[in-house]
Amino acid sequence: MAAFLLRTPVLALAAVLAASPAPASTLAPFRSEAQLARTLDAWQARERASLQRQRRAMAKLATAMPYPAPPPAPVMAAPAAEALQMADSGAAQSITNNQVQGVDEGDIVKRRGDYLIVLRRGRLFTVRVGGDHLAPVAAVDAFGPDIDPSGTWYDEMLVSDDTVAVIGYSYARGGTEVGVFDLDARGGLRYRATYQLRSNDYYSSRNYASRLVGRTLVFYSPSDIDGADSAGWRASLPAYRRWQRGADTTSFKRMLPASRIYRGLDALPDRLTLHTVSVCDLAAPSMRCEATAVLGGAGGVFHVAEDAVYVWTTGTANARGTPAASVLRLPLDGRAPSMLRAWGSPIDQMGFLQKDGWLNVLVAREGDGDRMWRSGATTGDVALMRVPLSAFGGLDAQASRRDFRVLPGVKGYQWQQRFVGDWLVYGDGAAEGRPVAHALRYASPAPVRTLALPHALERIEALGGDGLLVGSAGADLGFTPLGLRGPHASLGTTYRQRDARQGDARTHGFFYRAQDADAGLLGLPVLRGDEGASVLYLRNRSLALSPLGRLDARRGSNDDGCRASCVDWYGNARPIFLGDRVFALMGYELVEGTLAGGAIRERRRVDFAPRARIAD
Repeated sequence: MAAFLLRTPVLALAAVLAASPAPASTLAPFRSEAQLARTLDAWQARERASLQRQRRAMAKLATAMPYPAPPPAPVMAAPAAEALQMADSGAAQSITNNQVQGVDEGDIVKRRGDYLIVLRRGRLFTVRVGGDHLAPVAAVDAFGPDIDPSGTWYDEMLVSDDTVAVIGYSYARGGTEVGVFDLDARGGLRYRATYQLRSNDYYSSRNYASRLVGRTLVFYSPSDIDGADSAGWRASLPAYRRWQRGADTTSFKRMLPASRIYRGLDALPDRLTLHTVSVCDLAAPSMRCEATAVLGGAGGVFHVAEDAVYVWTTGTANARGTPAASVLRLPLDGRAPSMLRAWGSPIDQMGFLQKDGWLNVLVAREGDGDRMWRSGATTGDVALMRVPLSAFGGLDAQASRRDFRVLPGVKGYQWQQRFVGDWLVYGDGAAEGRPVAHALRYASPAPVRTLALPHALERIEALGGDGLLVGSAGADLGFTPLGLRGPHASLGTTYRQRDARQGDARTHGFFYRAQDADAGLLGLPVLRGDEGASVLYLRNRSLALSPLGRLDARRGSNDDGCRASCVDWYGNARPIFLGDRVFALMGYELVEGTLAGGAIRERRRVDFAPRARIAD
């Protein structure tokens, strides 16, 4: 069946979701299309009247002025649109630094059996690595043969059995795209179909758009509704189509009936967003999906747990400057969503943890979400919200002040945070004076431990049950282990990589392969002064770090005839561990190293750039 969205439940998901307590009550859907229309028509009429009053007031002001009114301010493109104009033309096998166990995140490289699948500058590649091989196999465009890729970013992918799903955003066609490809037993790729969803840009400098739970694709897409839009609110509602040659805007079909749209607000504010979560069964020959949406305020920090998607929306600030907020909880099994009124805003998805029937979220008073690059502008006071899942409910569900624990704040920007084991670790990547990290047991009233760092804090990662703090120290890059398995958090000895800085600030640039509870190997892309890019490898033994060496890139240019996604917003380098084998993906190069005598050395490499010869 070719239809994209069906009302049939995605049964495959039920087998992989962990049971979670149901809230006492849930949000109510719109009862009918007529009720939805009455609500949004009245809201849009109010918004248009408000806009007309503002225009009349401006006209009167301009008439009364003894000198010409200044010209209107230029309309600025969204950050990702500006970047577009500047562009120069299974869980057991996961090689991705995922946040939640059992929830795979979209990335630029995945593993399936004997093959690595790489998404690179608008193309998909496969490289055979099984059986001690290292050889390119196939390359195809990451879009359909009859699709013009200009104006589109193909950002990330997920692989489920023999299905590859590429997630992208098209400014030209107006929404999120899901390209589906078949992967055969010999590593070949064949395009199957493209599904397009009308939505706003999901891009975040810190988050990823898609997740995979079992064989179920999960992604979040926001749709901002413009009350002054002459086309009306109906043109902003999520819609879908399966791409066909000659398709135009009229081929989009409503994605959600009113009965799957829930109201998350008492009164509709000026800024209104439809927050949509879609779950799609990748096991079906034609991708089958269900969607749920909540009509709420602006915002859009989202986090995918094992059984639900959380979306944090923000509203107007109170007298103390703390914005009101609503936390939406949308179960992945199709049950009705619920919500909780709160305050503040998380910095990004790393500030969430659902565990043992509780939701823990690190929030900032002056946070503004993480869409585009907004997470980098967060500063001010900090608190930890810790609430039982049973607190979620309908429009009247409200977190209390006792659910928030005020924590030491930070002075600068570029916050970092992560839950590691029983601990929450956070700090400031651009602190004034000496940088510090704060560590606390999130479920305990024990005091916060503040630790002075010998370098900036630009990354927080897990080393098994312990932590790792990474950041610049002048021209060097510092790696400091953080012990979290004793009664108190404590710092280990810092390892300094001379004349280096991080080559990828996103979470997926890092990977740690545990060998036992106290030992493992870690890799991170670095830039080495004027020498170029590398992946650096360190060994961890009981929180003592020692260097293993680097695997270096050789290619200096991208003469690949790129047609789409020609800027690496999601990075282009990854450390990869496959059993006892160690690899470095750097652009179009896949380099294999060998560990011997306490050091890593290059064994061989392959260049799979499009201009290179690729076997059929």
